[in-house]
Amino acid sequence: MQQLTEAQIRDAFVNASRKEVSDLTLPPGFHEVDWERRDYLGWTDPKLGRRAYAVIPVDDDLVAIVFERARKLPTRRAMCSWCEDVTLPNDVLFYSAKRTGDAGRRGDTVGTLVCAAFECSANVRRLPTSAYIGYDREAAREQRKENLRVRAASFARNLRDGV
Repeated sequence: MQQLTEAQIRDAFVNASRKEVSDLTLPPGFHEVDWERRDYLGWTDPKLGRRAYAVIPVDDDLVAIVFERARKLPTRRAMCSWCEDVTLPNDVLFYSAKRTGDAGRRGDTVGTLVCAAFECSANVRRLPTSAYIGYDREAAREQRKENLRVRAASFARNLRDGV
């Protein structure tokens, strides 16, 4: 992922009011982010417990999204819709995002199951176990990274475009 500035992040929000954008807190350690090891930037707001954000590259653009974490935690272990990590090294939570345009103003939302602290980029970079003799683990890891980029971008594109 390309290195981002605070201004780029704030300008990329598609489903937030100016007040929400001005109130957002960047992730702790923002200036130390290893951009080479990120497919998107996601974080929870340290000041507002249930609010979270994600900045996702879509085509040649950035789409930033404000999420709200569900009030109730899942009763069973769920799989992240973005990284689809089957080893479940972390919790997966339901996050909803207000739609853009008139639908969002009416209160319409769309939701997804995502790693609780947006650990997807780390999850897909772990070397998978060998599935069979001759299994190309490095190729499988590269495919997982690409699949994450595609799924996250698809969610962001659909939200931005009102699909």
